[in-house]
Amino acid sequence: MTQRSGRAVRITEPGYLELLDDVDVPAPGPGEALVEIAYCGICGSDREVFAGTRPAEFVRYPVVPGHEWSGTVREVGPGVPEGIVGRGVVGQGIRTAEGTPSSVEGDTEGWAQAYEETGFTLPGGWSTWLTIPARYLHLLPEGADLRAAAGIEPAACVAEAVLLADVSAGSKVAVVGAGTLGLLCVQLLAGAGCQVTVVHHNEDRRELAATCGAAHYTPDAGTLADGTFDAVIEAAGVPGVARTSVRLTRRGGRVVLTGIPAQDADDLSSLDLVSRNVHVLTVFGAPTRAWAYAVRAFSAGVLDPAPLITHEFDLAEAQQALDVLAARSGALKVLLKP
Repeated sequence: MTQRSGRAVRITEPGYLELLDDVDVPAPGPGEALVEIAYCGICGSDREVFAGTRPAEFVRYPVVPGHEWSGTVREVGPGVPEGIVGRGVVGQGIRTAEGTPSSVEGDTEGWAQAYEETGFTLPGGWSTWLTIPARYLHLLPEGADLRAAAGIEPAACVAEAVLLADVSAGSKVAVVGAGTLGLLCVQLLAGAGCQVTVVHHNEDRRELAATCGAAHYTPDAGTLADGTFDAVIEAAGVPGVARTSVRLTRRGGRVVLTGIPAQDADDLSSLDLVSRNVHVLTVFGAPTRAWAYAVRAFSAGVLDPAPLITHEFDLAEAQQALDVLAARSGALKVLLKP
């Protein structure tokens, strides 16, 4: 076994981060893999961790953030196949209960447990090295672009939305919001043969949305007739957008909500939902089936997060990276390179 050390960025408390230059890395234990991080994306929830606005039950300070990572397995612990050493990987962040029934009285959400997730309550990918249970890893094809693969985690979240939307070739689907999640969702829907319309608040993302596979684009949802779409996937996370999504969905159609607005009082109407039999579903994180979907799409070339990358920073420039995102000056997907 090789004695290793590396760098990490740790948020000690809201508003404060520090660069650790020489962190000792222990050998992986039973069932674990040691991953050398290639790239790690920054998302809105990481900004919430830094700002102190993430709900207290979903963060534990001090923490090394980073849940949108890609890397290479360099060492494995007892019980893990040696054959994965040297393979490119991504990994699920939300922990699941071990040694318990996979469902509770038929509830497929599984056994109740305390929330734990890489980059929020457990060390994440803003570091040179990450130790993670090997059962959460997803192997990438040989020679995969690890820079692009850092976008598989957000893609897995919207892959779950696509699965819940229950669409098929020819389905008319609206994606509300053309940020990272929305555009990755467009790629997956277009890859499934859907006719995709993007609704975004300005014209800035029209060209990129078309590149991702959107057939139509509008900055004004008011121009779209009620009941236009078989399904609507919301990826904006702003007040009022859930109600707009329901309005756009046909009778008996599905709405999948992925965003968490700062406030949502009086957003959804029971009258609208019940009278039109609209089915509303939600996504928080991504289960294994959605990760498998996203990795397969990436491997097949259907999913390509690379066009969404606008900025790259060294790990030591984490504060600058956060500032660029906060400035809302055209940054889309920002990567750190440990």
